[in-house]
Amino acid sequence: MHEMSLTQNILEIVEEQCHRNNVNKVTDIWLEIGPLSCVEPDAIEFCFEICRKNTVMENCKLHFVPVPALAYCWHCEKTVEIKSHYDACPQCGGIHLQKQGGDDLRIKEIAVE
Repeated sequence: MHEMSLTQNILEIVEEQCHRNNVNKVTDIWLEIGPLSCVEPDAIEFCFEICRKNTVMENCKLHFVPVPALAYCWHCEKTVEIKSHYDACPQCGGIHLQKQGGDDLRIKEIAVE
């Protein structure tokens, strides 16, 4: 399960920022997760519950912000939203798409006290 290592990396990044900014408590974290990222939010949440103990995030709430997966269709020359790597263009049915996002896992925001 790669979500455990991803979650540990998220916690390390947040702890580093807290240390740099003299913060002792994180109340909320917002994560952007794209549909092409191969990351399961439920698994991240499960791992977060385990890893956050005895950290500045011990009572922190995790929020997920969905981001769309976009692709440029070479046939109809439009940017369209897709749901998976193998989708055809929803506008024209073309299969020659160039992905332009949606494989993200990013810390969007951190709330602290």
